[in-house]
Amino acid sequence: MILANATIYTADPVRPFGVAMAVRGGRVLHVGTYDSVKEFRGKHTYERNLSGNVVLPGFIDSHVHLIDGGLQLARVPLRGVKSKDVFISRVKEAVRDKHPGQWVRGGGWNNDFWGGDFPVAAWLDDISPDNPVWLTRMDGHMGVANSLAIKIAGIDKNTNDPVGGTIVRTTEREPNGLLVDAAMKLVLDVIPDVSLTERREALLRASRHALMRGVTTVVDVGSYFPGMSEKQPWQDFSDIYQWAQSMGKMMIRVCLFFPLPTWSRVCDLIHEKGRLLSEWIHVGGVKAFLDGSLGSSSALFYESYKDDLGSFGLQLIDMDVLLNATLESDKSGLQVAIHAIGDKANDMLLDMLDEVVNLNGMRDRRFRIEHAQHLAPSAAKRFGEHNTIASVQPDHLLDDADSAGKKIGVERAERSSYLFRSLLAGGTHLAFGSDWPVSDINPLQAIKTVMSRKPPGWEVPWISTECLPLDDSLKAHTISAAHACFLDPVLGSLSEGKYADFVVLPSTSWKEFADDIPGHVLATYVNGKQAYP
Repeated sequence: MILANATIYTADPVRPFGVAMAVRGGRVLHVGTYDSVKEFRGKHTYERNLSGNVVLPGFIDSHVHLIDGGLQLARVPLRGVKSKDVFISRVKEAVRDKHPGQWVRGGGWNNDFWGGDFPVAAWLDDISPDNPVWLTRMDGHMGVANSLAIKIAGIDKNTNDPVGGTIVRTTEREPNGLLVDAAMKLVLDVIPDVSLTERREALLRASRHALMRGVTTVVDVGSYFPGMSEKQPWQDFSDIYQWAQSMGKMMIRVCLFFPLPTWSRVCDLIHEKGRLLSEWIHVGGVKAFLDGSLGSSSALFYESYKDDLGSFGLQLIDMDVLLNATLESDKSGLQVAIHAIGDKANDMLLDMLDEVVNLNGMRDRRFRIEHAQHLAPSAAKRFGEHNTIASVQPDHLLDDADSAGKKIGVERAERSSYLFRSLLAGGTHLAFGSDWPVSDINPLQAIKTVMSRKPPGWEVPWISTECLPLDDSLKAHTISAAHACFLDPVLGSLSEGKYADFVVLPSTSWKEFADDIPGHVLATYVNGKQAYP
């Protein structure tokens, strides 16, 4: 295939732009002028004139929970809900379609959108007397259950908070329905397992959704959260991903991360089959959690929360346990990714990485800190010291710009939050992702967000000094994201020999694209074949 009369951005510094591209066997043959490309034309070559349309490398989403995202597309949609009444009506509508006893599940709610009050069981009990309900907050670190679900889970005023979690209570110490981090497991353990068929359908649904947004590769950090079983990501690997591979149903490429406690099993898998299991499935490494989230007041900070004095957040794992598991994983050559949101949590990880490097020596480890959301003044520079990857989610700032000041104070929020430009200046590699289904999977929106940093309704940017230019923003969703998961030899840029994964945009010139980032893609190609629409 030859693409002609295009505006091609390659993300390759050797040849940043071209007007034509030749593709054969799912790989890029050449990008350059039309004259340099037409020599590859054969008798049966298909040629497409794009009339100037912008072409970009396929987007890489560096942090998703892919199957959970696919499941959420079929559940109660609460993302963007801006009032208690709408919240309740959405759940009420879902209950109507259920038989008595069936669970009602959903997620994506953000209490900051309706003034800050957390939903509680009392909101749900009158509309769901015969159906247990479980609804997760948009960040995945908190959920609300109705009283029936709380009863089924055996939670009462005598139930102790689990390590790394909180049962939120009334003044009489009765559970009010809200569960934070590891406490969510108390309800999750009594919800019937999602069937294998449903999870397989969720993968296909999620893949189609990603392709619609121009995403051709994802880093799937799995269905694994604090306090939950480590089995699910492995079951998904064998029963869903390997099934989809064997049945020819894979549509996008995936880089899989598994729970850190199972690091030896990851080593065995790589020893037996290698890291690149196929052109679709790559074994990435292992992941762990150090703290929770800002919205759930469980991100770990040096200073107290402004709206919850005396609370500094939650440390979800003992540092000696985390260090030892990281040392063993790193010694075995695995890539390690750890969740940290609060400034103290990020510093603790950077300190730990210093120790890992001292004990295990220098190597190209590409240690990943997932989120790196709030940083102490010196932390951004420290990321570059050991080439640490900052795996960040730009669209989270749209949710946090209004709420961060209330949670931790305006001055703290503005000096510490989403320091993308400072991280780049410190020498780190940025890898953009969505954390879907926490935020929607939408790279074009994320690029627009980091360039403007203007949440809806804002006239001025939130922390304007941290805005990024277009080129840096694009690279963080393409070549830098590929580097962040060791896939840069085959992905991330439209360079000769790499997979021909690319998107076609409605913009018909680079200036038009740069001045007005479009909200959608016209087409998505994987292996040189049109995968959407």
